[in-house]
Amino acid sequence: MDTQSYKTVSLNKATVNKEWVVIDATDLALGRLASRLALVLRGKNKPGFTPHVDCGDNVIVVNAEKVILKGNKMTNRVYKRHTGYPGGQRFTTPAEILAKRPTELIRRSVKGMLPKTRLGDKILNNLYIYAGPEHPHQAQNPKPIKLNEI
Repeated sequence: MDTQSYKTVSLNKATVNKEWVVIDATDLALGRLASRLALVLRGKNKPGFTPHVDCGDNVIVVNAEKVILKGNKMTNRVYKRHTGYPGGQRFTTPAEILAKRPTELIRRSVKGMLPKTRLGDKILNNLYIYAGPEHPHQAQNPKPIKLNEI
């Protein structure tokens, strides 16, 4: 038996191969999109995945304003936050968030699917979200991928 073929590959910051990918969010369901984005950002789609290393790709999301929520979630779902003052609860719906800051809805969803650690914060910085079809990252030559190809 050849034991050399059973070595576990453990990546580190120097040996990680990070790529740039672009995903068009037009008419995609928010939850399905966010779960796939978290998978690619974390690097779980690669054979050399290492849990304690940022081995995921840099992801560009375009057309974030065209993401959809199925059913009545756009108006019935409520996000809560608190200002820190007495009586400071604030409530918003996804429709209100999309109207003010279309990128925030995707960022919130992906952040909830990443680890709640320093590594999770660093991984979230590899996500670039734009409301329209244009992005300033042409120099990185991002390759377009479909959601079901991940």
